[in-house]
Formats: sequence, C-alpha cells, structure tokens
Amino acid sequence: MPNRAAPVGADAGGPFKALPPGLPDRLRPYLAEITEEIVRAIGTGIPEYARPSDDTYLQGVHRGVDHALRGLLERMAQPDTDWAPVRATYERIGRGEAEEGRSLDSFQSALRLGARVTWRRVNALVDQGLLPRHVLGAFGEVLFLHLDKMAAATTAGYTEARLHSAGELQQRRARLVDLLTADPPASAGAIADLAHAARWTLPRAVAVVAVDPGPGAGPIVPPEFLTRFDVQPALLVVPDPEGPGRARAVAGALQGLRAAMGPPVALHEGARSLRWALEALDLVRRGVLPGADADGGVVRCQDHLSTLLLLRDDALLDAMAERWLRPLEQVRPPHRERLAETLLCRLQSGRGVTEIAARLAVHPQTVRYRMRQVDELFGSLLDDPTARFEIQLALRARELRLGAASGQDTPG
Repeated sequence: MPNRAAPVGADAGGPFKALPPGLPDRLRPYLAEITEEIVRAIGTGIPEYARPSDDTYLQGVHRGVDHALRGLLERMAQPDTDWAPVRATYERIGRGEAEEGRSLDSFQSALRLGARVTWRRVNALVDQGLLPRHVLGAFGEVLFLHLDKMAAATTAGYTEARLHSAGELQQRRARLVDLLTADPPASAGAIADLAHAARWTLPRAVAVVAVDPGPGAGPIVPPEFLTRFDVQPALLVVPDPEGPGRARAVAGALQGLRAAMGPPVALHEGARSLRWALEALDLVRRGVLPGADADGGVVRCQDHLSTLLLLRDDALLDAMAERWLRPLEQVRPPHRERLAETLLCRLQSGRGVTEIAARLAVHPQTVRYRMRQVDELFGSLLDDPTARFEIQLALRARELRLGAASGQDTPG
C-alpha cells in the first residue's frame, strides 16, 4: 500500500505548475456533461458495469466518476491539497471490487476509458476556441498522473482485501480440518455449512495425511486439499483419495517429507483415518515402516495393515513374546535369531525343507538341523493350531522390531 505518511503534494511540481491559472474554473461548467458521457461509455463499453436496470448501481458509478473528476479539478486548483482522503476513497473502491469477486481489469479499463473521454472533451473545447491550445500538453500530463495515482490506490485497497479474504478463507479451511477429524464426529450439517463457507466441495470420501514438515514454509498442495501446517504433525485432508491422479498429487506435494496417509473413510469418520495415519507415521519415525524416498513416496496405511495391527500395543507384544517365545531364550544370539527366522519361515510358508532353504538362501541340511532344534525347544506347542498362530504373530512382531532397531526395512 502507498505510504500514508508521504508528504502531501509530493507531485505538485512539473505539469501542475505549467497549468494556466483559472483553468479548473473554466472546466467546471462542463463537468456534468463529461461525467454523463463517461458513465454512458462505461455502461456500453465494459460488460461488467452494464446494469441498466440497477439504479442503485448506476448511481454508484455516477458518484465514482463525479468524484474522480472533481478530485482532478481540486488538485489542479491546489496541487498541495492533501491526497490522503482521495486515496482512501479509491482504496475503498478497490476493496469493494475484491469483495464483489471481480478482478481489477474492468476497473482499470473504466479508468482508462474515463481518461480518454475527458481528454477528447478537452480537445473539443480547445477546437471550439473555448480553451487555449497550449493547455493541452500540461493538462494531459496532469490527467494521466491523476489516473496513475487513482489506479495505485485502488490496487492497494484491492490487494489488502484479497489478502484479508484469503486469510479468512484459510482460517475456515483450518477449522474444517478440525471438524472433519473431530472425535466424536461433527454433524453432517455442521460440516456442510463450514465447507460452503470455506468454498470446499464436499467429496464422498476423505483420507487424512499426517506429515512431519520440513524447514521453511509448508509445501504447495492442490487447492482442493485442506491443510493445517500450524500443528504438529501437520495435516492434509485429501478429498476422494482413490480418484484418478490423487496418489500422484499427494506424492508430488509432499516430496521428500516424512508422511503417512490414513485409509479412505466417509466424511464423518475422519478421526479414524487420522488415527491410523498417526500410528503409521510413528512407525515410520521408529524405522519400522519405510519413510518417504527421494521420489516423494508417502506411506499408505492400506499397504501395511498387518504391521499396523501387530504393533499397536507394545506391552501386548511383550506379553505375547514372553508367553510363546520363551523357549528361544535358551539359545544364545546370534543362533537364536537364525532359529527364529527359520521357524517363522516354516510357519508362514508351510513348505518343505527345500523351499525354506531357498527362501533363506541356506543349505537344506542347515534347515533340517535348525528345525530339529526348534522341535526340541517348542515340543508339542507346534502341534497346536492356536499356539502356532500366536507364535507366528509374536515372531513377526519380533522381526519388525529387530528390523527397525537395525535400520533394515522389513516387508509390510
């Protein structure tokens, strides 16, 4: 915005001093005619201002043109006139244009059109001998200097209003993130009302992404995504997450950031998607799940359901390991790890020695030796289907935890 503390009459020299004394008084009798011609030209030449049936609107345009011309004459008569009130008027006009949702293109066109009409009418007065010809040069400079200052003030007001509007819109969208992830869920009516105020089209489903933001400003995301980068971890709400191109858009926006995407859910179930995303992000931080790679991969909960299920409760896992894996404690590491690996492979695959050996990349005789030891350690437990299932769960959880501790990726 222009500096409100600028000295008045800062442009009072130059063309203003070149104007002959008394020129504003000689122009004033023609002011009403020029105003009417400008209003007609604007109404016919600029579609956005063509509202012949709206008397209130037409009166507003008329007042604006009249104010502009009178302001010009006042500055011609007294170049040191305080510009601040006039500037405030045009800043207000700029704010009004922003609030009506228009660009400034139409208003700038109206200013230029008004200047052309004014210049043409003054030329006509000169041709009629009503004004001396030598006034044209200085008057033209003053006219377009006044036009520039009006345009600058209008742009400042417009920009201020747009920034304010964008800030309010972002606040509404942030509140909408809170509403969509509330537990217990918000009502459908409350979500719909706030979505309308936030200019967000209600989708059929959403997914919530939890993000560890990097340094600096948040990433640039598609406008249909809702974001909250003022919380830790940051949140994204992705509408219709399984739609075409959605996965690519999420990955591109969050490239290089550590993030986890919850499952697609109905609008009133955002809290569940968020809960899964937070659990997955925690596993990414711990190294259990692979983090974002150089191509901007985002961990999707749906790709790691068994891992999320297994690792939801560390205390429960400790209790399961204590009950079912105690026999392995009789063996010293690292042989204990090799036995656990062989037993898990046997329980998972149900295949013979040759297949297990190929999967572990060891000799079949080594597998037979390990399996004999496993049978000695666990005995009849391996004949019980329930015990075999829980031993497999405990071994898989143990593998995931050891993989995270060693920094190795394990399959999800």
